[in-house]
Amino acid sequence: MKGPNIARVNGIELAYEDVGSGPLVVMVMGTGSPGRVWQAHQQPALVKAGYRVITFDNRGISPSSECVEGFTADDMVADTAALIEHLAAGPALVVGTSLGARITQELALARPDIVKAAVMIATYGRNTPLQQAISAGERALYDNKITLPPEYAAAITAHLNLSPHTLDDDRTAKDWLDVIGFSPQTVTAGVRAQLGLHDRESDRLAAYRAIARPALVIGFADDRTLPPKLAREVADAIPGARYEEIAKAGHFGYLEQPAEVNRLLIEFLGTHR
Repeated sequence: MKGPNIARVNGIELAYEDVGSGPLVVMVMGTGSPGRVWQAHQQPALVKAGYRVITFDNRGISPSSECVEGFTADDMVADTAALIEHLAAGPALVVGTSLGARITQELALARPDIVKAAVMIATYGRNTPLQQAISAGERALYDNKITLPPEYAAAITAHLNLSPHTLDDDRTAKDWLDVIGFSPQTVTAGVRAQLGLHDRESDRLAAYRAIARPALVIGFADDRTLPPKLAREVADAIPGARYEEIAKAGHFGYLEQPAEVNRLLIEFLGTHR
């Protein structure tokens, strides 16, 4: 089986998948997750719609460089910029979720020359006390070598990331718990380095008033991890940004409500091809 492509950029290695043909779409995943998560729903829909889609593993996620000594959000923004330049097919349509959305909006601000339009899903422009507490707890578990029982870890992951509408159905809830249990998010040293970013993030909403690229912000109505008010704040800060909120969706809304997420992506990107 063919392995991922490797781009040697910005002093590190980034593993990426390159599928389809047409205008370039670069997709940026969130904390602790590999780029292949996009391949469940969004990548195939965009390829079918006539795009060249790049999914990649952020630094911290093997087989990209894990950079366990630590790094900054600016490093991750520079990685994404360098990957687009490596592909020599920009400017790109850039789509990110969670931490990946934060990277996307920072990229649109810092490097408008390589961003044609930007989509931020389940995003934020500032930290909240709850977000900081969850991140601190995740770091403490790793630092103290504490591993939660698999069933409990799956339950907590589901509770934080899925809509109550999803979990209200016992059979659906069991299916999701099985999926999460079979493919748990392992906190490696590289993921621990990603978690360290959240303790250093500042309020960037005022800075986003200078973003001059077309932007779509998607919030998920039942997102407990990054409540939709945070996404709306980002949309309100970016001049001319469009905000859409998807019902019956938690932080994993792109997996829970993929048809609606894909519809919004294809509609928006289609106006900026």
